[in-house]
Amino acid sequence: MTALHAYPFAAIVGQPLLKQALLLCAVDPGIGGVLVRGDKGTAKSTAARGLTQVLPPITLNEGCAFHCAPGQPASACTVCNTDPVQRQDTVPFVTLPLGATEDRVLGSLDLQQALQGGQRAFQPGLLAAAHRGILYIDEVNLLADHLVDVLLDVAAMGVNSVQREGISISHPARFTLIGTMNLEEGDLRPQLLDRFGLMVEVSAPTDKTVRAEVVRRRIAFETDPAAFGQRWQPQQDDLRAQVAEAQRLLPEVVLDDAMLELISHLCCEFEVASLRADIVMHKTARAIAALQARTQVTPDDVREAALLVLPHRRRRKPFEQTGMDEDKLDDLVDQARQPEPPQPQDAHDDAPGEQATGSPSSDEPQQEQEQEHEQEGEGGQQTFAVAAAGTARAISVAATPQSAPHTASGRRSAVADANRGSAVRAVPDVNPDRLAIGATLRSAAVRGALAGEAGGPLTVTRDDLHRQVRSGRGANLIVFVVDASGSMAAQRRMEAVKGAVLALLTDAYQRRDQLAVIAFRGEQAQLLLAPTRSADLAEQGLRELPTGGRTPLPHALQLAAQVLQQAAQHTAQQAPPLLVILSDGKANVSLPGSSGDPWSETLQAAQTLAAQGVPALVLDTEAGYLRLGRAAQLAEALGAPCLTLEQLTGDALALTVRAQLGAR
Repeated sequence: MTALHAYPFAAIVGQPLLKQALLLCAVDPGIGGVLVRGDKGTAKSTAARGLTQVLPPITLNEGCAFHCAPGQPASACTVCNTDPVQRQDTVPFVTLPLGATEDRVLGSLDLQQALQGGQRAFQPGLLAAAHRGILYIDEVNLLADHLVDVLLDVAAMGVNSVQREGISISHPARFTLIGTMNLEEGDLRPQLLDRFGLMVEVSAPTDKTVRAEVVRRRIAFETDPAAFGQRWQPQQDDLRAQVAEAQRLLPEVVLDDAMLELISHLCCEFEVASLRADIVMHKTARAIAALQARTQVTPDDVREAALLVLPHRRRRKPFEQTGMDEDKLDDLVDQARQPEPPQPQDAHDDAPGEQATGSPSSDEPQQEQEQEHEQEGEGGQQTFAVAAAGTARAISVAATPQSAPHTASGRRSAVADANRGSAVRAVPDVNPDRLAIGATLRSAAVRGALAGEAGGPLTVTRDDLHRQVRSGRGANLIVFVVDASGSMAAQRRMEAVKGAVLALLTDAYQRRDQLAVIAFRGEQAQLLLAPTRSADLAEQGLRELPTGGRTPLPHALQLAAQVLQQAAQHTAQQAPPLLVILSDGKANVSLPGSSGDPWSETLQAAQTLAAQGVPALVLDTEAGYLRLGRAAQLAEALGAPCLTLEQLTGDALALTVRAQLGAR
C-alpha cells in the first residue's frame, strides 16, 4: 500500500496514549522513539505508519542517499558536496525487516561500481535511509542480537561507522526509533529497552461500541482508501499544523528548577537507575507543553511524561514486572504542587521502636498459620513459594554441525558456521548462500592480472566466488521437566526446586533461549507452557504450580520427546534442544494404558531420548540420609550429567552438555 493511501492517523479509534507518544516524538525527535507493547490487532503498526502523514515535510537534496540536512553534507555524499537541487518531501519511513543482514543495515561495498570501474564505493544501508526520519521495527523483540548490537551503537552516537571490505566511512544516522512487540514472544534486552525514550502498553478495546466503530472505519477504508482519506484530510491537516506549531514553539518552552527537581525526585522514588530517564522526561515534559501551545511546563506535564518514560525502566531483574503505582505518582506530584508544612513532632515519636518491637511477637505466628492454610488446597495439594537461589552455572550446548546454519539467534551456544554473526573468513564456493564480496573481487582482480587483463573492466567468473563464514551464537530450546508429585512436599523440597528453575529461567532469559515447561504429578504429565521466548510466562506458571499426588515420570519423558519432535518439525529456525529434568526419579505411575513397571518404562524412555541425541541435564531433588539414587540412574540412561540443586548454583564453572548422537 502506498503512503498516499496509508490509514489516516487521525482516524485511529481510541489509543490516546499511543497517539500522544508518537506525536511527542514528532515534536522532539531527541526523545528517542517509542516502544509499543500489546496484543495483536491493536493498531500498533497502523499508528506507526500513519505518523508520517501528519508530520511537516522536510527539505531533501535530489539524489542524496544519506538524507543530508541542508548545509550539513555527509563527507561520503557526492551529491550534497556539490550544488544539489532541493525539494520538499515527507519524512522518511524505513522498515527494518527481522531477516535483514548486517550489510543491508549498515551499508556495504557498491558491487556495481566495483565491477564496472574497479573502484571501491560505498552503498548506503537502511540506517542512512532512516536519517532524519523514522526507523520502524515490527516485532522488535525478535530482532537478531547482532542487529540489536548495531542499533545500540548507532542510536547512542547518532553516527554509523562502517569498517569492512576495504571501506572506512562514517555518516550521520539520527532517527526516531519506533518498535512494536507482543510480550508473548519474549521481552527485550534491557540495553535496547532503555534506548526507547517512551513506552506505551496498548490493549484491544472492551467496549462494544468502540470495537464496532473500529470495524466500521476499517471496512470503509478498505472499500475506498482514497475517499476515506479525503474524508479525514481536515483532521490530518489540523494535526500537521499542531505538530508544526509545537516544533516552532519548543525552543521557547521553559522547565524551571522546581520541575527539574520533581523529575529527579520521581526517578529516585521509583528506583530508576538510568540517568537517561531524567533526560528523556525533561524533553518529554517540554514537548507535552509545546504540543498544548504552552511555554511553561507544569506538574501535570511531568506526570504525563513519567507515565511514558518510567515504567519500562523500573525493571532491573528478569521477571520483575514493569509498570508503576499511579496513586504514588499522584501523591508525589501533589506534594510538588503544594509543599506540606513541617508537622509538629508528637510525643509518641520519642520511642518509634516500641510498637515495632512489640507487634511481631504476636503477629508472626498468626501470619505463618494463615500462610499454611493458604498453601493447603483440595486433595492435599499445596502451592509452595519460590526459595531464594543464586546464579545458575553457565550451561552451553554443543550444536551439531549440520544444524548450525539454521540455528535460531541467541546468546548461549557457539555456532561455528552461523547464518548470522561476525564474518571470520571467506572460502571458495561456486554456489555461495552468503557472498563474500571483498574476497570475490580480490580473486577476480588477481586472476585478471595473471591473465594480462589489468586496466579493463573487472570480470567475475563462478570460480572467483567466495562464501562468507560467520561465527555467532545460537539459542537453545530448553524443556524443563519438573517433578510436582507429593514426594516434593517433604521437607518443602518444592521451594528449592522452584528456586533452581527460577535461576535457570534467569539464565535462559539473558541468553534469549526458547522455553517449555512440563510438570508431572497425579496420573500424567502436563505441558504447562508450549515453546516460547517469554520467560515471564514460564516464571508465572512455575509460581502457581501445585504439588501433590503420585509420580508419572515415564509419561513426562514421553511428552518431552513429543514436544521436541513437534518443535523440530514446525520451526524454520532450529534451536538445539536441552532437556532439564528436576526429580528424585521415584517413578510409580506407568504410561497411560500400560500395566508395565514404571521404573523400567522410565529407563526405556530415557534411552530412547539418548539414542536421538537429545542433550540432557538431571537435577537430583532427593534429600535425607537414605537415598535410592534413582536420579543418578536416570542420568546414566540419558547419558547426561547429574547435579544436586546445591551444585547447580554452587560455583560459576561452565557446564557443557554434549549431544550423544556423535558419541554413540
